[in-house]
Amino acid sequence: MATKSQHVVPKGGKWAVRKSGASKVTRTYSTQKEAIQEAQKIAKIQKTELYIHREDGRIRDRRSYGNDPVKSKG
Repeated sequence: MATKSQHVVPKGGKWAVRKSGASKVTRTYSTQKEAIQEAQKIAKIQKTELYIHREDGRIRDRRSYGNDPVKSKG
């Protein structure tokens, strides 16, 4: 069973949180910072990935909250 990652994406001059593969957004926020905070909470609960996109739609950052196979410091 594959877990669905969370994405912070631009949407109509605002920022939205969207689950990968979903056509609808979970919620829309005024700022990217607000959207990241919410998506981070969801990703931590679901133990999955978070992808943060730029205004042009390209991925600018990726954060993992899943079960990483290799434990590292930091």
